[in-house]
Formats: sequence, structure tokens, C-alpha cells
Amino acid sequence: MVPWRRARWRHWRNGWSTAPPKPKLTGPLKVGGNVQAARILNRVQPVYPPLARQTRISGTVRLHAIISKDGSIQQLEVQSGHPLLQQNALDAVRQWRYQPTLLNGEPVEVDTTIDVIFSLNQ
Repeated sequence: MVPWRRARWRHWRNGWSTAPPKPKLTGPLKVGGNVQAARILNRVQPVYPPLARQTRISGTVRLHAIISKDGSIQQLEVQSGHPLLQQNALDAVRQWRYQPTLLNGEPVEVDTTIDVIFSLNQ
């Protein structure tokens, strides 16, 4: 069969659809590559712990988060950071809200990393 006839036959047999099939999701979508970072709508600033300020502790708390389909924080855990700063970072980020991330027009969960920076200069 001539190549163009084979392609025509395949389209006819499959209902003339030329759109590629939608990918099937098996879990949260990871941010990076061709996936756009989730857009934050409400960011609550963490309270600097008084003991950490007195002892001049600063740094970054890195959190692993799953953002749900509605844009709320579904799951949150500490990956790294000073122990005196961790709880205040968790408390603040739990209140954050994101615009739902869409894939092919459907909201999806997003697996991402969030850095909360504690700086004494602020």
C-alpha cells in the first residue's frame, strides 16, 4: 500500500481523529521541563521566631509540597533547614493558596519544592 493511502486508511479506521490522545496521570505532576510553575494567589509571610532572631539564626527552609487540584496545600514536609525555623515555615506555607494548575484544561495535583527564606535583614 502507498504510504499516503496507509495514513488515510488509519485515519478512516480511527474515526478521522488527528488529535493525539491525552496523557494519563498516575500521580501529582512535577514542576519543571514543560510544566509551568503554579501561580500563587495568597502568600502568608512566616513569623520570624523570637529565639532564632535573638540567636541570629537565618537561612532557608526547604519544603516538599503537594498542591491539590483546588490550589490548596495538600501535603507538606520539611526537607532541610534549621530546626528553629522549620515550624514557622510550615505554618505559613500551609496557608498559601495557588491558582489551580491545568493540564489539557483539567486541574491536576502538583509535586513541588518550596524554599522559605528567613533573613535577619528584613
